[in-house]
Amino acid sequence: MRSAKISRKTKETDIRLELALDGTGRSDINTGIGFFDHMLASFARHGNFDLTINATGDLMVDEHHLIEDTGIVLGQAILKAIGDKSGIARFGEARIPMDEALAEVALDLGGRCYVVLNAGFASPRVGEFNTQMVKHFFESLAENAKMNLHADVRGENDHHMIEALFKAFAYALRRAVTIEGKGVKSTKGVL
Repeated sequence: MRSAKISRKTKETDIRLELALDGTGRSDINTGIGFFDHMLASFARHGNFDLTINATGDLMVDEHHLIEDTGIVLGQAILKAIGDKSGIARFGEARIPMDEALAEVALDLGGRCYVVLNAGFASPRVGEFNTQMVKHFFESLAENAKMNLHADVRGENDHHMIEALFKAFAYALRRAVTIEGKGVKSTKGVL
């Protein structure tokens, strides 16, 4: 089973995360930020990943450190779970609608980090979640997963837009980690 357990403890956060790539979509997530928990559970469900996250942090300051560090730990878990990347599809893409919103994600697990996110959120917050943290979460995740990630999302309702983005990311990652053959998909012979 391709899985990983990662812990990260700093003066600002304490995160314990378990990820199974070949799961059933089961999740048990507690970050103290309701909307963020909802997005991570949606990611697990739609990617068929099993995901457990217990995270605490300095929410009395704001949610920045907790969301950033969760992205770091999830990225590390993805990288560890895919191992030497032998046989994986490597690339994944998805287009997911949610009512008026549409999210498109393309990613490459080729070992280089780069993030392009085109999204214009109208509200500063969805629940206790700062919409500025959407891009920062995906940057932290992609850097630690060594992932190239391009995403576009448009719509009118920020909740719908962010949820469609997390679901599209889940479907794209599911496709990228699918075992399709042997060896790595690279002319270099390594990823």
